[in-house]
Amino acid sequence: MSTVTLEGLTKDYANGFRAVHGLDLTIQDGEFLVMVGPSGCGKSTTLRMIAGLEEITEGVVKIGAREVNDVHPKDRDIAMVFQNYALYPHMTVRDNIGFALKLQKRPKDEIIERVDDTARLLELTEQLEKKPGQLSGGQRQRVAMGRAIVRRPQLFLLDEPLSNLDAKLRVQMRAEITKLQRTVGVTTFYVTHDQVEAMTMADRVAVINRGVLCQVDPPQVIYDEPANLFVAAFIGSPSMSLMEATLSETAGGVSITFGSQTVGLSREAFERRPALREYLGTDVTIGIRPEHLASAALDPDHPTDQQITATVDDIEALGFELIAYFTIDARQVFSQDALDLGDDAPVLEGATSRIAGRFDPSADFRVGDALELTIDTDRMHFFDPNTGLAIRG
Repeated sequence: MSTVTLEGLTKDYANGFRAVHGLDLTIQDGEFLVMVGPSGCGKSTTLRMIAGLEEITEGVVKIGAREVNDVHPKDRDIAMVFQNYALYPHMTVRDNIGFALKLQKRPKDEIIERVDDTARLLELTEQLEKKPGQLSGGQRQRVAMGRAIVRRPQLFLLDEPLSNLDAKLRVQMRAEITKLQRTVGVTTFYVTHDQVEAMTMADRVAVINRGVLCQVDPPQVIYDEPANLFVAAFIGSPSMSLMEATLSETAGGVSITFGSQTVGLSREAFERRPALREYLGTDVTIGIRPEHLASAALDPDHPTDQQITATVDDIEALGFELIAYFTIDARQVFSQDALDLGDDAPVLEGATSRIAGRFDPSADFRVGDALELTIDTDRMHFFDPNTGLAIRG
């Protein structure tokens, strides 16, 4: 096992496109770190530079104390798992798992022992004499994992390994891979576009957008304390509602006005966020998670200055909860980028906002109903409208 260190990692292509921008990241010894972001954001390029499959334009990759920029991929002591499994169809499961050991000219008895141990770990013992075409998708994925594990490398690299599986099997394999990584304890770098994979599997999540590393934190911190508009909008389903608002100081605290709606932020909550003071009288971007909306009828003790009126546009009945969507006349903010990279407009705006709320499945309302909603303003998020960065402190 080893720590992996990326220092100023940059990738430029011949056409001038910069895929990764000066990325600094440390993956701790034995850590399961997941890098998540939309398609084309630079996550797979980052993985391929660590693996030595992509030339580095600038920066340094270290595995342990060794700089590996000029080390051949086969000499980096890493093992990769791809989304297409990359199994040899003419070989048995046993031969697929043991192939790397055979190339290393390991003794036959050692190969048999290590393959058998790996197969037991992955519950593949009964499949060892089968060919990949005789296996299910989940079994083939476990064979691919076994081929990586049997080598006992310093580092696992997994590139969208579950994207070819159906939804039910992805859930199962998420749990299996997480348990497996904790069992073997190998430092793991896993890239995906699926935020659910990132949030449920990782020790820490690295969110990347347009080649810029936006935030690296444990999953709950990423969700509760997004560093910027992109992270706020990308993590969470339904996503955080983002709107243009104005802050004004009042006798009881601070009023937050968005469109025709005004709610209050208590004096205590305002004092816990002293950085908001410099935004009094100016525009901010506010963010509301769906779980921080509630029906006023079911929350009679909630402060009356933290209520809005909205009409139900749509309802998604999921069995265990209802997701209701409302349109209000506040200007909606869409994340265009995580950080200001020189674009003229870091955020885009819409004339109205569609906000989402989570409700108990027994909630008695329908599309077209006007509801009084409470907002937990103490848990509201605030962002600088010019930089898109969260207002902290």
